[in-house]
Amino acid sequence: MASRKRKADDDDNEMSVSPTGSPAINSRQLSRPSKKARAGIELAGRPLPLPRLLETLDKSQLRAVLQTICERHPDIGHEVMTSAPRPSVNGALEVLGEYQDKLRAAIPFGNSSSEYTYFRVKQPLMALVDGLGDFTPQFLPPVEQQTTVSLEYLNHATKIIHDLPDFDSQQYRHHKDGAYDEISRAWALVITEAAKRGGGFHLHNGKWDQVLAKHNQQSGGKLEQAMNAMVNEVGWIGANPNAHGQGSSSDPNSILNQLINGTYGAPVQVGPF
Repeated sequence: MASRKRKADDDDNEMSVSPTGSPAINSRQLSRPSKKARAGIELAGRPLPLPRLLETLDKSQLRAVLQTICERHPDIGHEVMTSAPRPSVNGALEVLGEYQDKLRAAIPFGNSSSEYTYFRVKQPLMALVDGLGDFTPQFLPPVEQQTTVSLEYLNHATKIIHDLPDFDSQQYRHHKDGAYDEISRAWALVITEAAKRGGGFHLHNGKWDQVLAKHNQQSGGKLEQAMNAMVNEVGWIGANPNAHGQGSSSDPNSILNQLINGTYGAPVQVGPF
């Protein structure tokens, strides 16, 4: 009888235990977030952190912000100039290409007068010409030590100048004429530097003499200074390869005269015609 009574008492004690007293349940309840703690935080607007703000800016906006900061703080501008990598030829051409697209978009459709067309394209035209003026010295010696890089840039830059609008009036052509003059002097500088290295052999190896001759022909002879440098600085260009620095020849078939006439590299006719 005593053993049955103790068993009944044990069963009553187990039935009297509340489920809320379970250690496992208590631990789960304690791990839940406190609603009172959340309700106690005051919600208010605040600016974005700097990294998040920068993520929202596109390239033009970020460039404008950085330029403004550099103008206000010249020491920061100097730090950017010395820390930023030098632009590549492709990078420079990409920027110039954007200016070129804006210029093309501003050209009016149909037949328009030179005056009307000029004032329509004046702003993007000047922006493109100014861009050429700023980028070109970046790819000239002594800043650029590799003449092949300089020549690659000058080749593409000259093509951009070819595509500038041609106006009937001389007063509107000064932008293009000035660009030709500057790029011609740039070609001359690079050719002179290249002539000091192996007699300018890589100019011939890369057929840059022919490239320049075609550019000069397309420009209407406005690259005369560059052509003279090619003849005077590179000995093998002239009629007499041993007469370095003498750039004149009466032989119509000399390389000099072929370059000037734009016939260098043309097929040679053989036999009577």
